[in-house]
Amino acid sequence: MRILLIAATALCLYAADSKVGKPFTQKTPITVDALYSKPDGLVGKTVQVKGKVTEVCAAMGCWMNLAGDSGKTLRIQVGHDGAIVFPKEGVGKMAIAEGKLEKVELTHEEAIAAAKHEADDAGRKFDPATVKPGPGVAYEIAGTGALILSN
Repeated sequence: MRILLIAATALCLYAADSKVGKPFTQKTPITVDALYSKPDGLVGKTVQVKGKVTEVCAAMGCWMNLAGDSGKTLRIQVGHDGAIVFPKEGVGKMAIAEGKLEKVELTHEEAIAAAKHEADDAGRKFDPATVKPGPGVAYEIAGTGALILSN
C-alpha cells in the first residue's frame, strides 16, 4: 500500500505544471510568432510569451528557448544567480514565460561567440559556419517567471 501511495504521489508531481520564479503580472500570453510580428514595439516592456520549449541550458538551467509554430525561437534568459532554474525535463513541453523584452545587437564575431557559448551550455556540437555573416539582431526576454505546462 505504501508503494502505491508513493507511486501515485510521484505521478501527480510529474503531471503538475512547474512554476519557477516570480508570479506573473500580465494577464494573457502572446505567442512567439505574435511577438516577432512586432518586436520593436515591445522592446523594454514586460511581456508574457507562450511557446514550445526546445532547449534548456544543460549547465545551470539559466535559459530556455521557446519556439513558435513558424520555427522562430526566443531565448528566455536569467542571471547566473540561480534566481530561476528552468527544468531540463521541460524540453518538448509548452511553457509560458514572462519578463522584459530586450533587443541585442551583435557583431558577427559576437554572434559566433554567443552561439558557441549556447552550444556549450546545451551540450551540443557547434559549427561557426552556421552563424549568418554580418552583424545581427536578436530578441530575448530577461525572465522573471515561467510556467512549464504538464501537457
